[in-house]
Amino acid sequence: MPTKIRAAITGVHGWLPETKLTNLDLEKMVETSDEWIVSRTGIKERRILKTPNWATSDMAAEAVKGLLEKTGHKPGEIDLLIVATVTADMVFPDTANTVCDKIGAKNAFGFDINAACSGFLYALSTGAQFVQNETYKKVVVVGADMMSSIIDYTDRNTCVIFGDGAAAVLLEPRKDGTGIQDFILRGDGSGRELLHMKAGGSLKPASLETVMAREHYAWQDGKRVFVHAVKGMTGTCEEVMRRNHLTIDDVQWVVPHQANMRIITSVAEHMNCPMEKVMLNIDKYGNTTAATLPLCLWDYESKLKKGDNIILTAFGGGFTWGAVYLKWAY
Repeated sequence: MPTKIRAAITGVHGWLPETKLTNLDLEKMVETSDEWIVSRTGIKERRILKTPNWATSDMAAEAVKGLLEKTGHKPGEIDLLIVATVTADMVFPDTANTVCDKIGAKNAFGFDINAACSGFLYALSTGAQFVQNETYKKVVVVGADMMSSIIDYTDRNTCVIFGDGAAAVLLEPRKDGTGIQDFILRGDGSGRELLHMKAGGSLKPASLETVMAREHYAWQDGKRVFVHAVKGMTGTCEEVMRRNHLTIDDVQWVVPHQANMRIITSVAEHMNCPMEKVMLNIDKYGNTTAATLPLCLWDYESKLKKGDNIILTAFGGGFTWGAVYLKWAY
């Protein structure tokens, strides 16, 4: 029997706002149509957080509360909580610290990871190190984003894509061979020119001029990002499979970032992966940035079997990208 300690996902839970923003709703807001959106993105509706005074931390807290109830753990048992997000409640403190306070995780410390759509991959790989090194036994990793807070609803190129949501996983040590086997993370800072938010940071602090110029919204060069995304996701998936001696026949599930249906199908085609092995929920939620991967795991949880080989992959602003190979633990 294997004796190496690995960080295994032992539970997953998601949370989504009740309000649905459908393509028909968007038709009334910008010059677009249901057919145009579906054909180009695969998205039919997305969730939008409308609860007064709620933010990313509240969605994350609800996901973690559900996760703890589901796995039979108390907040005080959590050692570390990592939140992957690009829509932090505030510049500081970290959203993770706020989540710890809202759920009563008095014995945990937390921090945020901002790697845009690759945030969950970065956070999962980081959290796994604390478990595998036997530093901590219970690490919670959350992907959460309130994209509606940074989306320009007069820009049809971006407002049709993004939604709000959160999902969390529990990482615990396992010696049965399940858990995170390998990961590859990559970055290229020159990609910031093609996908970013122009103002609000130290480079261009908020001012009346930046607000009037509508520079506090996400912006991207969609066509050029598409090319980089397909290449980056495909490349890291193939690399992690190659160095772990896997063929696509050995893989039960591929979990791609839910950015755009065309990107997802292109990655699957490059990998020669049948679409029935690809997790999809983009039609229901749109692109929830750091939340897409754990939301997929939550949606497909009942279909997963212990020992399943799963490849997660994402690509995000920065650029950031990568792939994680894990064996399902339950």
